[in-house]
Amino acid sequence: MRKVTPLTDTKIKTSKSKEKEYTLADGNGLQILVKTNGIKLWQFVYSSPTLRKRRKTTLGNYPTPTTLKNAREKRNEYLDLIANGIDPIDHLRSEKQKVVVEVSGLFENVMHEWLEKESRNTAESTHKRKEDMLVKDVLPYIKDKHIKEVDIDDIIKIITTKDKKATEMASRIYNNLDNLFRYGVLRRYCDRNLLADIRKSDIIKTRVVKNMAKITDKDILKELVSEIYGNEKAHILKNVLKLVLHLPLRPDNLCNLKWEYIDFEKRTVTIPRELMKIKNINLNDFVLPLTNEVMNILKDQKIMQTQYTTLKEYIFIGIDNRKPVNSESGNRALDRLGFNDESKGRKIRLHGFRGTFRSLIDTLDTENRFSFEVKERALDHHENNKSTRAYNHKANYLDQLKPLMNFWSDYIMSL
Repeated sequence: MRKVTPLTDTKIKTSKSKEKEYTLADGNGLQILVKTNGIKLWQFVYSSPTLRKRRKTTLGNYPTPTTLKNAREKRNEYLDLIANGIDPIDHLRSEKQKVVVEVSGLFENVMHEWLEKESRNTAESTHKRKEDMLVKDVLPYIKDKHIKEVDIDDIIKIITTKDKKATEMASRIYNNLDNLFRYGVLRRYCDRNLLADIRKSDIIKTRVVKNMAKITDKDILKELVSEIYGNEKAHILKNVLKLVLHLPLRPDNLCNLKWEYIDFEKRTVTIPRELMKIKNINLNDFVLPLTNEVMNILKDQKIMQTQYTTLKEYIFIGIDNRKPVNSESGNRALDRLGFNDESKGRKIRLHGFRGTFRSLIDTLDTENRFSFEVKERALDHHENNKSTRAYNHKANYLDQLKPLMNFWSDYIMSL
């Protein structure tokens, strides 16, 4: 074997570029590649102890950032790895990945990564609530921890603290953390899901399940209608409440209505299926006919909005003049109107208008003009039985819904 004379700084510095690239050997696999543009690049050539083949890796340019001394030190490190049966290239990749995982595995980073994934399959308003919940109620306790460092005591403290004031929110936090940790295990940020070791019922007090408050007494409903229509304040919220009286939409769908969903000529509102609670792609978009009063409410809202600015994307704009109105604003408006006393049957929230509609329609429809299926479709309720749903999921109920919604709207106006 030809003896290799070790390189010197003088030898390297005085080596000129040529028409073709060439190498200068320092021995034991270390060499420097002189490129045609004059750049000098350190290389380490070796026989992989695991792959049983020749491999080559670079150690940086000469003299910056890698001096002759630096290159020899790195070569010796690699030779030690090879002597222990470790491939230097694979080792380097593994170490880099550990650093990436260590940084990405900080709880805050994992949380935002998981939220980003969740946003692709979640309605915008739902996603925003989930993000706000984690940022406000979870992050302050474990912000600076790696997800692997979070322990059961941390989880218990987070959930029990919230449970003291809001049991339902504590339950949601538990569910979100459970899903977040499952994702962390999948991505190798942590080794186990801590929530799998904790029973929700052991740390969250048993919640008495209550139906959503609704008004079914006709006299009280008459008072509610009169208060809403007679309210001279908060014109936007007034129109939100007027609309939900006539169109029993879920709060998220109501507050996030866009002008593009409204067809004034066909007198319909069409909400994309992916924004509804049931997101089955085999189901049609949700369509409801617009009654005369609903048309009046929308036209009034349109006129009011264009008085002060150009027409916005959303029908009901919040106080920041960009985002849609928050459903909680509608609930607080109902409180101010005096409808927050459940003991007297005078409590209702935006979601409760759906229950009021469904209960009173059955009561008022003494002639059985409207079928059960049509009443359910007005609320976008679908059959639980998958086989039944598969047969009628494309059924068009629009023609049957028109007389139903007119009947309901006329009744509201009669109050």
